[in-house]
Amino acid sequence: MFLIQLMVSLFELMLMVVMSGVIIYTIYRIFIKANRDFDMEEEIAKGNIAVGILVATIMVSAALLLEKGLGASVGMFKLSLSAPDEIAMPLWQTALLTLSHLTLTLAIALFTVSATLRLFGRLARNINPQMKLGEHLKNGNVAVGILLAAVVFIATHYVGEGVSSLTKALVPQPKIGKIEIMK
Repeated sequence: MFLIQLMVSLFELMLMVVMSGVIIYTIYRIFIKANRDFDMEEEIAKGNIAVGILVATIMVSAALLLEKGLGASVGMFKLSLSAPDEIAMPLWQTALLTLSHLTLTLAIALFTVSATLRLFGRLARNINPQMKLGEHLKNGNVAVGILLAAVVFIATHYVGEGVSSLTKALVPQPKIGKIEIMK
């Protein structure tokens, strides 16, 4: 039993190392392309600190959401390896389910960040029509970058628990055995 737990833990560590690189790259590419107002990558290359702060916060927040989404899959993977063969889920199904959870969580993260930033931008313009946050951000206004970063972090923080609950609900529960109640 100890050897199985050790192997599962080492596999999980290797998986998380690989996944962290893939997730960082994927989050960066998706969120850079998601901004239609201006080229964030070009602004970062110019040294725009405000955009850098916002992109960094988006990456960290999305990664935290993905971590919550993968938690249920990792638990299911551990259970499927330690369960008896007759009730264990095949490894390919576990991998496919994990990939599905990752894709779902990434879509939720993209929607959450995009919708929150757009909604907050509209609310700011309703209060002050001169407040065009995208333009201020592009012009390097660090205060706007920090404000938008806080908006992203707060939104993903609250959505995180929902993502965790959703992915846990989507994990198939193995049948451990039958319990017979007195007749």
